[in-house]
Amino acid sequence: MQTLKATKRSKTDKLKAMRSNGMVPAVVYGALVENTPISISSALFEKVLKIAGESNSIVLEIETGETKTPIKKVDALIHSVQLHPVKGFPIHVDFLAIDVNKPIAVMVPIEFTGQARAEKDGAGTLVKVIHEVNVEALPKNLPHVISVDVSSLTIVSDQIHVSDIKVPAGVTMLTAPEEVVALIAAIQEEKVDETPVDLSAIEVVKKGKSDEDLESEVSTAEKK
Repeated sequence: MQTLKATKRSKTDKLKAMRSNGMVPAVVYGALVENTPISISSALFEKVLKIAGESNSIVLEIETGETKTPIKKVDALIHSVQLHPVKGFPIHVDFLAIDVNKPIAVMVPIEFTGQARAEKDGAGTLVKVIHEVNVEALPKNLPHVISVDVSSLTIVSDQIHVSDIKVPAGVTMLTAPEEVVALIAAIQEEKVDETPVDLSAIEVVKKGKSDEDLESEVSTAEKK
């Protein structure tokens, strides 16, 4: 399980200054913990996010500044990440505190594997209909991704449904079994517009100045 160090912060802390120092303002809330504002290292958070994603639990080690409990450990999920609209780095994070002894429901991303035979043969196009599914499990059993092999799709109209997905032991699928995950669609041919062009209807726009305009300007200049 990934561990991420955090520091309890005041709600009056300057967020702009915090981000300039490589820190990300965040908050943790949920089971067994009060709503607590914290700050985390941007670089370390991005490493943890890459490994744990938003479906695997992590341990927050929060420096509280208190003598009695200087470090508070909280099991949590990365619930949501707000990114900079232009540069794409994290500017705020929500952590959801969880009880590791109780099952929780989360959205897990789908990882498509293999190559659809129909697409390989040029018979159709692979369409990925959904990119995540809702599952329930104890935090320790939550998968990082759900794998879906598309190599079984051989002809147009072939489909893979949620009911076709095999989930790991201890994991319950909550997404409706009849929901389509991926399918093969017919290749759409582009229509070529063969309407003849009426050249007489095209207005030719002259670029630059006409001879008359130039002569007029010269004449005006000579009179000055």
